[in-house]
Amino acid sequence: MSASGGTKAIVAALVANLSIAVAKFVAFLFSGSSSMLAESVHSLADSGNQGLLLLGGKKAKREATPQHPFGYGRERYIYAFLVSIVLFSVGGMFAVYEGYEKIKHPHEITAWYWPVGVLVFAIIAEIFSFRTAIKESNQTRGDRSWTEFVRRSKAPELPVVLLEDLGALVGLILALGGVGLALATGNGVWDGIGTLCIGILLIVIAIILAAETKSLLLGESAGLEEVEKIKAAVVDGDTVTGIIHMRTLHLGPEELLVAAKIAVQHDDTAVEIANAINAAENRIREAVPIARVIYLEPDIFNVEAAATGTNPGKTPGAPAPQDPGAPGGPTDLGH
Repeated sequence: MSASGGTKAIVAALVANLSIAVAKFVAFLFSGSSSMLAESVHSLADSGNQGLLLLGGKKAKREATPQHPFGYGRERYIYAFLVSIVLFSVGGMFAVYEGYEKIKHPHEITAWYWPVGVLVFAIIAEIFSFRTAIKESNQTRGDRSWTEFVRRSKAPELPVVLLEDLGALVGLILALGGVGLALATGNGVWDGIGTLCIGILLIVIAIILAAETKSLLLGESAGLEEVEKIKAAVVDGDTVTGIIHMRTLHLGPEELLVAAKIAVQHDDTAVEIANAINAAENRIREAVPIARVIYLEPDIFNVEAAATGTNPGKTPGAPAPQDPGAPGGPTDLGH
């Protein structure tokens, strides 16, 4: 995902949520609808979340320092995780509390045209924001399903905005349903039920975001396609004859660390090996441009060590197991 694409989606969501938050709060003041209050807080929380994503993107661009030699790329993951916390607490828990109070102490909605009009406006604005997020996501999603895109994306901004916008649209429909039933029946309990459903929805989305962002914070490997490209780029069939084992790690959405032990011939000179490593690094960067930090360690292929080692992938000089999913194998990337 390009940073510009993510920023465009974030800004679109920020503009939509700020305007919606103001409109919803005005509607709450005139109508007394708890759904409108919950939705106004939800939109305000979403606006703060977009601000957090923009701040994280800015901080992630800082240059590496001696204290942080691999840079600040993971700042984007940290701020995305903060988004899930804000969505859970400020959005979800507040709506659950407000819904419970409204069910316990219902009151009739007044000036019904305010909440209905604002909800229709909010749905139109959220559709615009959601459409922008979908359009930007399609540029990098490829043939992956939406579920796979949210789960596997290394850049957190678009999945966060997508889930927030989806939650906002469903929440608006729930709010409209609650307000409509309350007006039709004259029973304010329906307004409270709609508010409670909004809170549960936001909590579920926040938990999904937290789980996915936690995986990024712990450190995810490159995707399988990138791994295959790196493996093909490393081996030249002459000096570098194979990969003994390899690990990859995302230092940020657009920065990848590659560490591998490579097999060389026993009669190669130091100069030949050094030149082969430099050439392999260049091939890796051409194949996977985000591979910016590369460490290649040469080792001599050892048949006896390979035959007697209890864990061939971690036996010095031993080749990697043929099973790509085996521990220590070529795709055991050390999550």
